[in-house]
Amino acid sequence: MTQEAIFIFSGHEWNPAERTAKFFYKLQKDGENLNFTEVLTFPLDKPLTNVPQELLKKLLNSLLLVLGVSYYKIFCPKKIVLENITLSKEQAEFWNIVYTKGLGEFFYKNKIDFRGLINFPFSDSASETAVSFPRQNKSLVGIGGGKDSVVTAELLSANKKDFTCFVVNKHDVRDDILSLLGKDVISVTKKVDLQLAELNKRDDVYNGHFPISAQYAFIGLLTAALYDYQFIIVSNEHSSNYGSVLYYDMEINHQWSKSLEFETLFQEYAKKYITNDITYFSLLRSMSEISIVKTFINYPKYFPYFVSCNGNFTTIAPRSGKKWCGNCAKCAFVFVMLSAFLPKEEVVKIFGQNLLSRVDLIGTYKELLGVEDIKPFDCVGTPDEVKVAFNLTLKRGEYDSDFVMRFFKEEVLPKTPNIEDLERQIFEASNENKIPEEFKNIK
Repeated sequence: MTQEAIFIFSGHEWNPAERTAKFFYKLQKDGENLNFTEVLTFPLDKPLTNVPQELLKKLLNSLLLVLGVSYYKIFCPKKIVLENITLSKEQAEFWNIVYTKGLGEFFYKNKIDFRGLINFPFSDSASETAVSFPRQNKSLVGIGGGKDSVVTAELLSANKKDFTCFVVNKHDVRDDILSLLGKDVISVTKKVDLQLAELNKRDDVYNGHFPISAQYAFIGLLTAALYDYQFIIVSNEHSSNYGSVLYYDMEINHQWSKSLEFETLFQEYAKKYITNDITYFSLLRSMSEISIVKTFINYPKYFPYFVSCNGNFTTIAPRSGKKWCGNCAKCAFVFVMLSAFLPKEEVVKIFGQNLLSRVDLIGTYKELLGVEDIKPFDCVGTPDEVKVAFNLTLKRGEYDSDFVMRFFKEEVLPKTPNIEDLERQIFEASNENKIPEEFKNIK
């Protein structure tokens, strides 16, 4: 007899002396009982504030739920059990959305019908309220090692806004960027259960993308509470709001947990159920990817160090000595974005090769341009942005003989009327954002 699969959120453990938070999960299926532990470690060299126990519990409960997505997706069981947490109906709906939309790409690629799958249990009698915990007017800025967070940090510095860099899992690239920024750093280590790597080799286990930025948001919330910060500032652009494809009538967006929809839901959830005194927001929400690149090129000291490649880079460390794999959609995208503003020699120096001469990348560029298949499942901008970037690169006249540029000039540009109007629209700042008033004028 086949046993119904069950995923259990067992609880958490906070050790202030060691600055560790541990999160425990159980997964049961067909007689197999798996136990998982994920560990967050916070810096010992900085003083902790005395977080009220009620608030600390809320923060740890939320982290237990968001970190659990990494283990839930192994089998995606319909039955979810909360051993030590009681959610209201509204709270449960928030987590239903985070898991469903955050795992959208995962469901699409694994051909899973997610409709009615995620149902967090709730109690009609539950009544959670936020805890007042005023923080100093200080900011944590998430640093990932890419161009976007560099732009946020430099814009804040130019506007005399002090901040501390916030990093989850430091590595060499992030160390280089942090050194150039010259700011104080709070670094959190996130260790997933080692069993995951072995389980992912099995044929009966699902694998794929999960909402890592949602996890970072809740980690940032706990970090801000522990170390006395009022703002958590991230670098998610307007372009991250756009998905790739509809699947069972839901838009599938690789960047959903970077989107304005998630940011809005997260702000509302935190202020209503955790604390109203810490605010998470993206400073770059009004900007398109290409607008961010146009700003980034003003900071050439970062060119040898930044990296935005997801093919050759994990959240922990590079897979090889190379920063750019030169084969993924992100590499192809960033190459043409930079080419729109920088000399060819400089861009080729950054990547170690000319990606617009690569015949084998034409399929990827067709997807990026929106002329074939769907927008790649990667942190890339919209097809309109890519068309504008190609057109600006074309005007520079340095890639005329390259295969991919010839394709754009002959096949795409003639079918793109009013590209100059499109360019103006792409560079126009969006009014859709959740930026607090005191940061509104930073550009």
